Amino acid sequence: MKKFQPQPGFVVQAYRFALDPNTTQEHALRSHCGAARAAYNWAVGWVTASWWQRKAEETYGIAEAELTEWRPWSLPSLRKAFNQAKTTDVRFAAWWEENSKEAYSTGLANASSAFDNYAKSKQGKRRGKRMGPPRLKSKRKARLACRFTTGTIRVDTDGRHVTLPRLGTIRVHEPTSNLLARVKAQTARILSATVRHERGRWFVSFQTEVKRDLERVARPDATVGIDLGVKTLAVMADSTGEIRTVPNPGHYERALGQLRRASRTVSRRQGPNRRTGQKPSKRWEKANAARNTMHHRVANLRADALHKLTTKVAAEYGTVVVEDLNVAGMLKNRRLARRIADAGFGEIRRQLDYKTRQRHATHTIVANRWYPSSKTCSGCGAVKAKLPLHVRTYECDACGLVVDRDDNAALNLAALAAAAVTGTGVAGDQDTAPVVSKPRGADQKTRVTRTRRKASAGRAGGAPLPHQRQTEARDRTQAEALTLW
Repeated sequence: MKKFQPQPGFVVQAYRFALDPNTTQEHALRSHCGAARAAYNWAVGWVTASWWQRKAEETYGIAEAELTEWRPWSLPSLRKAFNQAKTTDVRFAAWWEENSKEAYSTGLANASSAFDNYAKSKQGKRRGKRMGPPRLKSKRKARLACRFTTGTIRVDTDGRHVTLPRLGTIRVHEPTSNLLARVKAQTARILSATVRHERGRWFVSFQTEVKRDLERVARPDATVGIDLGVKTLAVMADSTGEIRTVPNPGHYERALGQLRRASRTVSRRQGPNRRTGQKPSKRWEKANAARNTMHHRVANLRADALHKLTTKVAAEYGTVVVEDLNVAGMLKNRRLARRIADAGFGEIRRQLDYKTRQRHATHTIVANRWYPSSKTCSGCGAVKAKLPLHVRTYECDACGLVVDRDDNAALNLAALAAAAVTGTGVAGDQDTAPVVSKPRGADQKTRVTRTRRKASAGRAGGAPLPHQRQTEARDRTQAEALTLW
């Protein structure tokens, strides 16, 4: 499917509002989201049925030309097949008319995208982790969501209601004056609307084509390097040498005591049991709702703090340098996983990327994952072979500089912007720079060699002999020192 391209001077932006539906409207919302899930499961089953049929026929010795034909998973093909099956299939015949056609189209479109992603991943055309074939969505775990692309989709003139197909007019929890003013001025056009249930309430998100003028940043010639951490959320060093520190709010850590007490209360109530079919008690549902409210509040506070931080940075500097952190790998550290997840490193980078690019037309440079920002001296450019995490002060053996570890990393990131190669889009990928010998562990994560289980003659467990042990590499100096000013 061809991707939508906005007009020149326009951007695609979402406006999200919380809804306050009544009982009837909430029932209709859940029905539409359930219809989308049912259509998705039907599409997955309909396509994969031909796969299993062909696999069974191959075991019978049937020739390739006589096997069952592959069923297509393109959206038009799925729509055509579903429209023919919905009136005869007992799973849909009794109730499919109760919901908008957009609900079923949402599920079919999601199934088509899932099969496309699986095919591209299998062919090596999709980045990231290898994807498996689409699976059926559980009624208990599936996220409630439905998208509307046609029909009556509008923001009412009173600024307190929205109108959606088949759902009618629904009151919003907060005024829609920002979007309504743009629609009246014809500087915004609503493309679609998506209703979703998350964090304990319903939301509607309008995808719009908005005319947005670029906003000039306060310091267009300044560069800032951002070093993210757990104890301190961000250490920002600009090209003038000024260093600012953003403390980590630790919203989850502060609410951990209340969450523990709420979880103990829930555990004392009679909860659901799928094995025995036991239904939860009213007291359990009330206690569980109170616990979920705490989780939702923590998530809202975290999102608000990250948006304020990234908006302030994007509106001030012309160039922002961040690190390409392996967040998934960092979360495997059981001692720091909770604090790392609470900080939201990946979300900070995502927000900086689109805010600098779309709102201010500035640059976001991503430092190479193996760039030794903490091990490099910001004064002379010397690189330490090793710098354990518990060492919080950087001491250079070459020039004698003593500086905080995080401040040193932020200064190096700010200086890296001048040496970045724009062709690759990633700072630190300096293919044109002369090749310099790099000691083990200086700027690249190395694989830990496992000892052999079968011991060779003369040594136990494959341990190296004393004369074979390598000494720790000393500090080295880069071919060209990185300077800030």
